[in-house]
Amino acid sequence: MKSSEVDIAILRTDEVLPQFVCRHGDYPDMFTALLEKAARAHEPPVRLRLSVYDVRHSEFPAPDAHDAHLITGSRLSVYDDAPWIRALAAYLEDVLRAGRKVIGICFGHQLMAHFFGGRTEPARAGWAVGVQENRIVSSEPWMEAGNGRLNLLSSHKDQVTRLPDGAKLIVSSDFCPVGGFVMGDQVLTLQGHPEFEKDYSRDLMVMRREMLGEETFQAGVASLGRETDEERVGHWIISFVCSGKEAA
Repeated sequence: MKSSEVDIAILRTDEVLPQFVCRHGDYPDMFTALLEKAARAHEPPVRLRLSVYDVRHSEFPAPDAHDAHLITGSRLSVYDDAPWIRALAAYLEDVLRAGRKVIGICFGHQLMAHFFGGRTEPARAGWAVGVQENRIVSSEPWMEAGNGRLNLLSSHKDQVTRLPDGAKLIVSSDFCPVGGFVMGDQVLTLQGHPEFEKDYSRDLMVMRREMLGEETFQAGVASLGRETDEERVGHWIISFVCSGKEAA
């Protein structure tokens, strides 16, 4: 069976702290591992091409240069007064007008809401850390059959509180009602981190223990015993990008 090629631009919005890089790699490394594994398992086979752009330093490819654009997480909030955040939002408008796809993870999820008619703000419930249990509330054609649960590692103090224009909720929980959404066949977002591994999540929690508070810290560490569904999300992302190409 002939393989297809998937070309994804990783739009980098942060870096792993220096003390963690040797053990965990940087964020593009995490996404590369996740997506390469999913591409190898995809049917029909997929050849994956990844390019990394640091949008904080105005590195933007042509809006139509890649099949899809994946926005990483960031330590900043989407409402922070950093010029590159608004520049990224304006660029993504051009990407959508060019008919290309966008995948938003954590900060990327919040940005696609906040600048496209929705709202992101500090969560009244506080920090979400460790494994967060979600419900899949709407199924898309590129989602494989499975149970209605989606457990992902999380690390965020902001939440989307209003969906953007034309969006449909796909993932929700009591703690984070807007856990993921789609906008037509062009945008897929998730609040959780499918690229994280549990050891990295634990290291982040230990570093932030005082800031999180003991109750949140202990609950987050205890949650790491739960199973997570990052491989499932990797398959979703590859299938989501392939869906338009296969229909063409």
